[in-house]
Amino acid sequence: MLILYNSYFKAMAKVAKEAYRILKNGRICAIMVADIRKNWKFIPLGHYVINEFLKVGFILKDIIIKEQHNCKSLIKWSQREHECYLIKHEYIFIFQKESR
Repeated sequence: MLILYNSYFKAMAKVAKEAYRILKNGRICAIMVADIRKNWKFIPLGHYVINEFLKVGFILKDIIIKEQHNCKSLIKWSQREHECYLIKHEYIFIFQKESR
């Protein structure tokens, strides 16, 4: 399943590397990422994005979980053929470039 998202992970690795390059030491970078469900399987994109930012040297300062309200386009999970929980949150990851 993750093979389908290799291009996304490669792009996020480029974003992380460039953000690290242009930020001054001690500065903050924040990104918002949502997990997804594909073919009724949960894919924790946030987990993989964190790893890409940590690989280039960022420090994870905080994780904010943003709850999504009024998801009108989503059908209640109990009404679906394959019962699963809705993903009703997104993450805001706060990274910091190390002070040297």
